[in-house]
Amino acid sequence: MNLNAPFQIGNFIAGIFQPPVSGKYIDNVNPATGEVYSQTPDSGESDVAEAVIAAKAAFPLWSATPAESRFKILNRIAELIDENLDALALAETNDNGKPLWLSKMVDIPRASSNFRFFATGIMHFSTESHSMEGRAVNYTLRQPIGVVCCISPWNLPLYLFTWKIAPALAAGNCVVAKPSEVTPMTAYLLSIICSEAGLPSGVLNILHGTGPGCGSAIVAHPEIKAISFTGSTRAGKDIASTVAPMFKKVSLELGGKNPNIIFADCDWEKMMRTTLQSSFSNQGQICLCGSRILVEESIYEKFKTEFIARTKKLTVGDPLDEKNRQGAVVSKLHFDKVLGCIELAKEEGGTILTGGNAIKLTGRCTNGLFIEPTIIEGLGPNCRTNMEEIFGPVVTIQPFKTEEEALQLANTSDYGLSATIWTQDVSRANRVAAKVHSGIIWVNCWLLRDLRTPFGGFKNSGVGREGGWDALRFFTEPKNVCIEL
Repeated sequence: MNLNAPFQIGNFIAGIFQPPVSGKYIDNVNPATGEVYSQTPDSGESDVAEAVIAAKAAFPLWSATPAESRFKILNRIAELIDENLDALALAETNDNGKPLWLSKMVDIPRASSNFRFFATGIMHFSTESHSMEGRAVNYTLRQPIGVVCCISPWNLPLYLFTWKIAPALAAGNCVVAKPSEVTPMTAYLLSIICSEAGLPSGVLNILHGTGPGCGSAIVAHPEIKAISFTGSTRAGKDIASTVAPMFKKVSLELGGKNPNIIFADCDWEKMMRTTLQSSFSNQGQICLCGSRILVEESIYEKFKTEFIARTKKLTVGDPLDEKNRQGAVVSKLHFDKVLGCIELAKEEGGTILTGGNAIKLTGRCTNGLFIEPTIIEGLGPNCRTNMEEIFGPVVTIQPFKTEEEALQLANTSDYGLSATIWTQDVSRANRVAAKVHSGIIWVNCWLLRDLRTPFGGFKNSGVGREGGWDALRFFTEPKNVCIEL
C-alpha cells in the first residue's frame, strides 16, 4: 500500500478520489518551514451533494451488515494505521507542526485505538427491556440514523477525526466527513487505508475545504441527519443555529479554559512534571490543556520559581529533531492570534514571567511559526486573558488561600471542559471534584483517558458527550417496541 500523497489531494467520494467541482484548491503549508507542500480541494455545495448521494446509496447495505462483519473491517483499519505509523506520523507533523515523537507516541496510536475500541464495542452494544408485570414487554431497538456528518479540528487531526468516524461507522451509519483544511493530509491517507481494509464504497466520504464553504454546506444539507463537531465555540454556535430549526441531532465539543488546581499537599515532583506537560503539550493546542494554574498561597512562590525554571528548559525547534519538546504552531493566522493574546495580557496588567516572544530559527525552519512557552502572572479571574481560550503555549498563574477561593476561581470561566486537582487528601479531592463545573476531572494526573467514559463539557464547552456507549447511542436512534402479552 502506497501512502505517498500527490501534490494535489482529492476528495474521497464513493470510493474514488475526485477533484473539487470548482477546480479550486487551497495551499497546504508546513508551519515549521513555511513551505507550501501540497494543495487541498476547496469544496462546496456540489461536492457535498455528490458525497451525500454516495452515502445514501451505500446506507441500506452497510446498515444491514452484521456487527461482526463491521468489526472485521474497522479492526483491519486499526491494524493498517499501526502498520503505517511512521508515514502517518510524518504527515501529521508536516501538517500540524507538532514534534514527530509526539505524533508517533500519541496521535497515530490513538487513531488506531479509536477504530479498535469501537470495532469491538459494537459487538457488545446492548439495549434495554422492561416488563410491565405480566401485561406487556417493552424492548428498545437501536438503529443507525442514516447519513451523518463528522467535522474535526486541526490540533489533533487524525486522533479526533477517527474519534468521530469510528463510532458512526460501527453503529451502521454512512459518513460525510470534513477534516480541517489546515491539516488535511492524514485524513486523505486514511481514505487509502479504508479502501485497502475493504470498507465498501460510499460508506465513508471525506471532503476537504473551508468551514464556510464546505462545512456549512454539509451541516445544512437536508439529508444529513446528525452532526458531530469539534472546534471553536464560535463555529459551534453557528452550527447550532443552523440545525436547531431542522431538528437534527447534534454533538458539539467546543473550547476550554481549564483550571489546574494545586494544593500544598500535592505530590510535588509528579505535579511539576505533569503541569509542565498539561500547560505546553502540542504547543498548548489541546482543548484539555490546563491554561489557568491556581496554586495554594503557601507554595505559590516555590511553584513559580521552579515552574519558570523548568519551562525555560523546554527546547523549541524543528519538529523532526527528537530533542525538541516544542514544535511550531499550526498556521500564520493562529500564530498572530496567540501573539496578539500575549500583547493583550500585557495591556491588562499581566507580567510575563518567561517567554512571550516569537522565535526565529535558522536552516530548514527559517520561516517557521514558533512561539516561546509563556507564563503570565498578575491577572485577575475576570480579565479576557483568563476568560478567553488562547489555545497556544500560554498559561497564567494565580494564588489562592482557601479551598473555597480555589473553587471560585476555577468556576469563574464561561467554559467547563476539564479540570485537574492536585492533593493527597482523598476527602478534599472528592469534595472539590464534585463542585468544579467541568465535564472531566483529573485527580493527580492529566490526559489519562479510558475510552469507555463520557467525554464532553459544561457551559460554553459544548453539548452532549462522546466516547463509549454515549457515542454509539448518539449515532443510533432508539425505538421502543411494546408487545401486549
